[in-house]
Amino acid sequence: MQVWTPIDNKYFETFSYLPPLKDDEIAKQVDYIVNNGFIPTLEFAESSQAYVQLNANASFGTGEPGYYDNRYWTMWKLPMFGCTDPSQVLKEIRACEDAFPASYIRIVAFDNVRQVQCAGFLVHRPKGASDFKAPDKRSV
Repeated sequence: MQVWTPIDNKYFETFSYLPPLKDDEIAKQVDYIVNNGFIPTLEFAESSQAYVQLNANASFGTGEPGYYDNRYWTMWKLPMFGCTDPSQVLKEIRACEDAFPASYIRIVAFDNVRQVQCAGFLVHRPKGASDFKAPDKRSV
């Protein structure tokens, strides 16, 4: 049996336990998103804002579980309504990387019927980010 190491061992949403996704892998996920009628959107956040902070001082929260400070990242442009081609999303990912290279970037998918986010995964980590560890390095 192993124990999960809580020190410097944080992850982001779906797929964050995997090595960074390649463009063709991202394209397959975008295909899934649009084929299910969901709307892809890009969001980004600098490293200091990317993780939920348990000790955050916010005017309307305690920073305790159940309150999600830093949950919302900055949206890159508008949601990609009408997107049918993964290359459109990949192009916007590159533009966001160029504009904010020190930020994490994720794709979120929204269901406009149920009005909920139904998927989210990281597509870019800042250079030098140390949050990805191989599976055998996550536990002791």
